[in-house]
Amino acid sequence: MEIIAALFMDDIELRSVPGPSTRIDLGGIQFSAPAPAPVPVTVAPHLVVLVWNPPDGKEFGALEVTFAFHDSSSPPPSGDGSGESEPLARNVQPLQIEPGKFNYRLIRADLEFDDYRTVVATCRIDGGRAHIVPYTLLPPVE
Repeated sequence: MEIIAALFMDDIELRSVPGPSTRIDLGGIQFSAPAPAPVPVTVAPHLVVLVWNPPDGKEFGALEVTFAFHDSSSPPPSGDGSGESEPLARNVQPLQIEPGKFNYRLIRADLEFDDYRTVVATCRIDGGRAHIVPYTLLPPVE
């Protein structure tokens, strides 16, 4: 199985089109957002992970997503843990996708911020290659 995209978003809608085929409409894609209140604050952004299982892939796997603060003085996150602090949250869930098919998973974590900074979501299937998605909390809009 392969992660083909991972994004923070507001809305997801599935619709059928002739073929048979499915369209996934994603709305409110975001990499930052204003805090709902001054820090300290807890936010719960929605992350969608789109997964493809190649025709010769195994039907079962595990998706792991960890959320950690990114230290801006370090190089950009590489997925090997460099530049990241201890995990704030972790989600592991089973995947069952027929070979040759696509699917998605929604992940929501309660993230506690004590300052306006960036969290990275590190997404992996079965401990494989990491996909990094940043999310920056901005000061509230007044």
